[in-house]
Amino acid sequence: MTVKDFKYVIAGGGVAAGYAAKEFAKQGVKPGELAVISKEAVAPYERPALSKAYLFPEGFARLPGFHVCVGSGGERQPPEWYKENGIELILSTEIVKADLAGKTLTSAAGDTFKYQTLIIATGSSVIRLTDFGVQGADSKNIFYLREIDDADKLVDAIKAKKNGKCVIVGGGYIGLEISAVMKMNNVDVTTVYPEPWCMPRLFTAELAAFYEGYYSNKGINIIKGTVAAGFTADANGDVKEVKLKDGRVLEANIVVVGVGARPLINLFKGQLQEEKGGIKTDGFFKTSNPDVYAVGDVATFPLKLYSEIRRVEHVDHARKSAEQAVKALKASEKGKSIEEYDYLPYFYSRSFDLSWQFYGDNVGETVIFGDNNPAAPKAKFGTYWTKDGKVVGAFLESGTPEENKAIAKVARAQPPVESLEKLKAEGLTFATKF
Repeated sequence: MTVKDFKYVIAGGGVAAGYAAKEFAKQGVKPGELAVISKEAVAPYERPALSKAYLFPEGFARLPGFHVCVGSGGERQPPEWYKENGIELILSTEIVKADLAGKTLTSAAGDTFKYQTLIIATGSSVIRLTDFGVQGADSKNIFYLREIDDADKLVDAIKAKKNGKCVIVGGGYIGLEISAVMKMNNVDVTTVYPEPWCMPRLFTAELAAFYEGYYSNKGINIIKGTVAAGFTADANGDVKEVKLKDGRVLEANIVVVGVGARPLINLFKGQLQEEKGGIKTDGFFKTSNPDVYAVGDVATFPLKLYSEIRRVEHVDHARKSAEQAVKALKASEKGKSIEEYDYLPYFYSRSFDLSWQFYGDNVGETVIFGDNNPAAPKAKFGTYWTKDGKVVGAFLESGTPEENKAIAKVARAQPPVESLEKLKAEGLTFATKF
């Protein structure tokens, strides 16, 4: 059992941890001052690859190709990068106790890490069906996707179950992206979710209708309005059937579950102020403890644009919040200040040959514009959300880089609109004129 002392410790090894390390290197950190402690066995990587190119049948992504910070066009940070920058990368190390008053972290192996300033970048853990006692949910070949080990197991299953039958449980990000990539692997795919349409936290019924139609045209079977109530396994313990709540039974030798995630904040319970399921921070990601910052999925922060506090689970926020926290920390050490975090919510996805981006807030009334026929050779369409006579959110499928910048600009500017009819008629032109 060892005791190590650092000026700064980043707890977590995900996207946010890697981007925080990048900002420390940029701001200036002396050898031995900073440690990144991760329970994973690999250096921080761009997690979105796991539900996309990592699972492709050809031209797939593998480490070290997608270590951070390649996702934002930055330098790739393999383990050697940390060494070259004097940053101690402590891998395969799970922190099981955090004493924020004593400024110490303790690992499962009993090692102690002391710090002066802590950045919590622990991210989220997947919600598992076994958490709810779903019958048979512990069968083999039921997968969740959060870390690279999960993706490796799924890749092995795809190879082992050639032309298999896969049931995807969940109609959100993971459900849609995995459905697409499994179909690309020539697997028979059925997607099941309880909501009336896919991606209900973001999509309107009209938006969802396009993607559901497109997926159906690709041969993906979609079952809505019910949930997986149980699983049966064969003599080897491998899943063979998914029992739905509505009584239907689906044959399956691979199941992928994507029903949400929870921020990993249990280590800090009772030691930091919480709100909306996360650790409450200010606009610099400082928590109620002045020596502790929280970034990425775990942070509930002031969303300046909407004068409210919010927790955001997305890679874009993970990157930007990590950079903001380190900039603020280093500025405060010099007696200087920086601007508060002014984040524009941003979400995106890619599947098959589709690619959409969304900026802003999805509240109020909506208008859809463009060609949203799922059978069209190259559909291009979008949606605006309006509230109090202003555009507050914008979505675009198959936009060019310039067009995506335009919808981002309009979502931040929140320009007034004369009428929904005129906005619909103008379509993308409305955004590009600003």
